[in-house]
Amino acid sequence: MGKYFGTDGFRGEANVDLTVEHAYKVGRFLGWYYGQKAPDERCRIVIGKDTRRSSYMFEYSLVAGLTASGADVYLLHVTTTPSVSYVVRTEGFHCGIMISASHNPFYDNGIKVINEKGEKLEESVITEVERYLDGEMGEIPLAKKDNIGRTVDFAAGRNRYIGYLISIATRSFKNMRVALDCANGSASAIAKNVFDALGAETHVISNEPNGLNINTDCGSTHIEHLQKFVVDQKCDVGFAYDGDADRCIAVDSKGRVVDGDVIMYICGKYMKEQGSLFHNTVVTTIMSNFGLYKAFEREGISYEKTAVGDKYVYENMAATGHCLGGEQSGHIIFSKHATTGDGILTSLKVMEVILEKKQTLEKLASEVEIYPQVLKNVRVKDKKAAQDDEAVQAEVSKVTEALGTDGRILLRQSGTEPVVRVMVEASDMDTCEKYVDQVINVMKAQGHCL
Repeated sequence: MGKYFGTDGFRGEANVDLTVEHAYKVGRFLGWYYGQKAPDERCRIVIGKDTRRSSYMFEYSLVAGLTASGADVYLLHVTTTPSVSYVVRTEGFHCGIMISASHNPFYDNGIKVINEKGEKLEESVITEVERYLDGEMGEIPLAKKDNIGRTVDFAAGRNRYIGYLISIATRSFKNMRVALDCANGSASAIAKNVFDALGAETHVISNEPNGLNINTDCGSTHIEHLQKFVVDQKCDVGFAYDGDADRCIAVDSKGRVVDGDVIMYICGKYMKEQGSLFHNTVVTTIMSNFGLYKAFEREGISYEKTAVGDKYVYENMAATGHCLGGEQSGHIIFSKHATTGDGILTSLKVMEVILEKKQTLEKLASEVEIYPQVLKNVRVKDKKAAQDDEAVQAEVSKVTEALGTDGRILLRQSGTEPVVRVMVEASDMDTCEKYVDQVINVMKAQGHCL
C-alpha cells in the first residue's frame, strides 16, 4: 500500500483526505501517462461513478485533469465498478476510473483506477502517481490546441454491460421471486433491469439514491433489512450489494445470510461437478472461515489463501489460472467473465446453481457449517504500531496457544481506514468474544486506541 492508495484505490473523506486538487492531479498524471504509452493514437479513458454527492465534484475534477493532459474522456455516469472494468477491456480503452468509496459512508469517496486489461492498477504505476501528487517529478506538459482532450457521453457502454450480464444467465428466472437491496448506490441503475429482463418477479429496496443515503442502513453491510424484506415478501432469494456493486451477500427464503464464503462453496462445488473448476481450486483470503475449508476438503476441492482484498485474489488467479476466488465480504471473482469482484454477476451465478440443481438456497448453503466468528474494528492512532506492539503480539500468542486446533485469531490492518481488525473463530461465541476483548484491552492499555 502507498501513501495515498490503499488496497482498493485512493479513499478518504471528501475534501478532507481526498480533495478536488488530488483528483485533478490524478487525472493530469493518468492522461499524460497513458498518452505516452500510446503516442500514435488518442488516449481514451472511461469514467464511472457511484451515487455520492461528491462523486460529481470528483468527476469534473478528474475530467479537467485528463483533458488538460490530452486524453479524451468517456462518461458512463452512475454505474458499477465491474462495469468500468468490462468496458475498458472490451472497448479498447487505455484506462478506466471509478469514483466510489465502495461500502463506506456517503461523506467518504475514492478513486479506483483500472488498467487497460480491466484489472486493478499495478503497484508500479501507483508509485508514480503518488510521486506526482507529492511533487517529486517534473511538471507534466499541458495539451495545446487540438491536442486538448474532450468529453463524450458514453451511457451506451453501461447498456452493453447490462446486455452482457443478461447473456451470462443459463435459464430464465420466471416464477422466481427475487429481492434486491441496491444500497442506494450504483446497483440502482442496473440490477433490477437485469433481473426483470431475465423474467424474475423482482422486489427492490434501497434503490432511491439522493446523494446522501448510499450504504446508510442498507446494502451488504446492513443485511438485516434484506433479511426481513425477503421473509415479509415471501421471496425465494435475496441479494444485497454495496455502494459500487462489486460485492454481493445473499439471503435465503428463511432470512438466513449466505455470505461470500458460502457463495464460493456453492459455486465451487457446482463448477467442480460441471468440470469447469480449473485445478479443482478456489482462491480465498486469510479471512475465510474454518468451516469453508472443512467443506472444501470434504468435497475434494483445494484452496489457496491470499492477503485480504479482491485485488490480491485476482493476482493469484491471474498467475495460476484458477477461475473462482473471493472474500467472505462478498467480493467474488469468476475469471471467465470478469477481472474484478462483481456483485450482480455473483447473484446471477448463484441463481444458476439454484435453477440448474433445482435446489433452494437454504439447501445448498446447509452443507457448510460456519464456525462462530467475532470480528471487531478497533480505531487506532497508528495501525502498524498498534498491530506490531510487543504486548499486543504477546497476547495474540497466548490466545493462539489457548485455542489450539479448535480456532484461530487474526489481526490485520484495514487498507482504507485507521482501523485494526481483531477476529477470532472458535467453537462458541462466548469464547470468540472473550479472546477478541482480551486483545483489544491490551491495545487500550498500550494507548493505541482512539
